[in-house]
Amino acid sequence: MKLGKNAQAVLLRIYIGESDRYGGKPLYRYLVELFRKEGFYGATVLRGITGFGKTSRIHTHSILRLSADLPVIVEVVDSREKIEEIKPVLEEIIVGGLVTEEEVTVCFYRGDDEEKE
Repeated sequence: MKLGKNAQAVLLRIYIGESDRYGGKPLYRYLVELFRKEGFYGATVLRGITGFGKTSRIHTHSILRLSADLPVIVEVVDSREKIEEIKPVLEEIIVGGLVTEEEVTVCFYRGDDEEKE
């Protein structure tokens, strides 16, 4: 599937902790490398400044309380088929966290080296 103007795709959003690990490395890095290896269109990691999850324990970055486990969100966009293929793999890898998905419309997708349409 070519990701072009007004294409329908799926945004997969993965909420995990900064200290989560898999395969000897931070989980967020492992996931980005997995998505790249599997040929996904792209992935982004966002680091939160405050949040809480299932345990209701606040994770925050402040002068008074430095958390070693800040919230991290990994986002990846691709076709419904690719997202469905990777979800069972993610269920095996992600021990604690939340995974959501939503339908999105791609406005445009291009690299720096491409000319505008």
